[in-house]
Amino acid sequence: MCLVFLLLDWSGLDQNHGGEYAAFEALIEKFVKALRDCRITPYVVLDGGSDYTDKKLETVTERAKDRIIRAHQAAIEGSHEGILPQLVKVVFKQTLARLEVPVAKCYGEADQEIAALASEWRCPVLSKDSDFYIFDLPRPVGLLPLSDFQWEAVQGSGSQSYIPCKGYTTTSFCIFFQIQPQILPAFAALAGNDYVKLQRRESPIKWAQFAAGSWKSSRLQGLLRWLRRFNEPRDAFEAALGLMGGLSEDKKKELMQDLHLGMEEYKIPPSALKKFFIHGMVPPFPAVAGRVPNWVRLPLTQAQLTSDILDVLLLRRNSLHNPVEHADMPSSQLTSRPLRQLMYGLLLGEGEEVMERDRNGLQIDFIPVKAVVPGTCQHLKLNSLDQVNLLGVLSLAEPSLCLQVLLEALGVTEASLSNLPPLLRLPVAATCYWLRHAQPRPDETLLKALLLGLSTGDALRQRAGKNQKLVIQHRQKLDLGVVHAINQWMSCLRVSIQLNQLLGFPLPEPPIARCWLMLNLHLVPLMLSRLFQGTLIHQLVHRMRSGAKVKPFPKKERSSARLYHTMQTVVHQFHTEEASAALEGHQQASAVAVVAAAPRRQPLDELTTNLQQLFLLYGDGDEEAATEACSTVKGQEDLYLSELVSVKTRYRAKERNNRCRNPELARKEECRGWDLL
Repeated sequence: MCLVFLLLDWSGLDQNHGGEYAAFEALIEKFVKALRDCRITPYVVLDGGSDYTDKKLETVTERAKDRIIRAHQAAIEGSHEGILPQLVKVVFKQTLARLEVPVAKCYGEADQEIAALASEWRCPVLSKDSDFYIFDLPRPVGLLPLSDFQWEAVQGSGSQSYIPCKGYTTTSFCIFFQIQPQILPAFAALAGNDYVKLQRRESPIKWAQFAAGSWKSSRLQGLLRWLRRFNEPRDAFEAALGLMGGLSEDKKKELMQDLHLGMEEYKIPPSALKKFFIHGMVPPFPAVAGRVPNWVRLPLTQAQLTSDILDVLLLRRNSLHNPVEHADMPSSQLTSRPLRQLMYGLLLGEGEEVMERDRNGLQIDFIPVKAVVPGTCQHLKLNSLDQVNLLGVLSLAEPSLCLQVLLEALGVTEASLSNLPPLLRLPVAATCYWLRHAQPRPDETLLKALLLGLSTGDALRQRAGKNQKLVIQHRQKLDLGVVHAINQWMSCLRVSIQLNQLLGFPLPEPPIARCWLMLNLHLVPLMLSRLFQGTLIHQLVHRMRSGAKVKPFPKKERSSARLYHTMQTVVHQFHTEEASAALEGHQQASAVAVVAAAPRRQPLDELTTNLQQLFLLYGDGDEEAATEACSTVKGQEDLYLSELVSVKTRYRAKERNNRCRNPELARKEECRGWDLL
């Protein structure tokens, strides 16, 4: 994910309001185009699960603590702290797939696999990871540091184009610093990488004392100068341990083992992904991954499953994302925990425990969470992972069962989503779930802003962009309540996407940054290139709460208005049902008597009542609000009428069949009808 961080830092895109995903997608497109204009074919290799040995657990936990502190600082100061928005990795993978860029995910860390591919293909590595300064990559160009890769300044004339950049090779490095090439991995281990932390031991070595000239303050320069005298790594290690002084033999043996282990990370193995990129052959799992079922291999390598799956299966652990939010707020990931519990149940079985690494204030907590198996799947037998897995059973079952599991988890029905474009069904279902589980409960203004962003983001963005003063002012100070609510919504959407992936995509995966919709009533495509845009949602909430009128739908954009009101109808349907559930429980006995005595109300009568309530809600004198209320009820009527038309059609078909079977009876019925007229 080095490229993700680089593009976000280079662009200066806002990261504190939830993400500018469409702009980030455009940046990826521009980057890939620059490569292809220069006849460069990119191959992207992603990290997989965490190291099963937990050698990096201390380092990873410290980095997570640092991100939490920076995320809190960004929330209170509005500063740019490099905190990735929650859905940015989803956008990255979706965009690469749409651009047909070859992508593969490793089972573990990707560094060695990238080096192996570069070695076998004789091609350079494009990265900013410092580990690639140590790998013996192929010459003449081994590493292209991303910081010096000027892809935005393609040069050349005619059909010959190139990207200005700098190349790095270990050979040049060793010649410049006068060290042996075989000492380079020892340099990385002694300097301290993710696995070896000599500088944090009881007696750290002050390598700067060996520097000379203008480099006297440089620890790494001093270490390199000191290493000139050695030809073999072991000799350098023994001398380094001697500099620490006062170490017992057991301690020396432990440190020597750690140093050799740190060196092993820079050995280049045969590539495991070469055959996958060329022939589509999925690499086998390593022997240590015996608890991982075989069905995971293909979707994981294709990056259709997240790396969290391996961590859950191998380590019984899941490291949660901590976005920009105030430390006094509870973690926004709590809202989506029931969805994750279902995922754990699908992977591990009922009652298994997973440790979730999450934020508690400014601290890291490891929280035990129980796996849950849904009622829909209780009849399926759960055996051990090496024999059968619940998800394996589900994948062989009818797709309708997987859809039922997903919809029950989100608390919606298939019928309620049927009037929505397919690509919006999962986001709307996740929104319904969010409304029920978010704490504190989201207000109507925020819900309206989200739905407007889903339905007509481009038009709103262009209008908001005209008021630069409002945009700048809004970026300086975050509304922490809105930030927290949006973080909860994005967490629900992200886990819903993961659950949908795990179940084999019973619903289409929504493109986060760009969305093409085929509307039901007009057979023309409507492009919504802003399925979610953080700054836009914040601006909408700010304007509506300040009393400013928002006119999101141009007069000719009836399709966007219809889409908005359809989503609003679906979401409010479940919102209303939940709000009345408690009341119905208290009044159940009396309600039965009332229903028995009173005539049954017709659905359109109920819609009339809803219309009256909406007018009372919006108040008098606001023509635009009244129009919107009418449109909302019109959307409810459309939903009801579509069902009514379906019933009527079935009735007419049955009537035609009866006429064919008994023409005499049909003639008499027609005569009676004329008599009545």
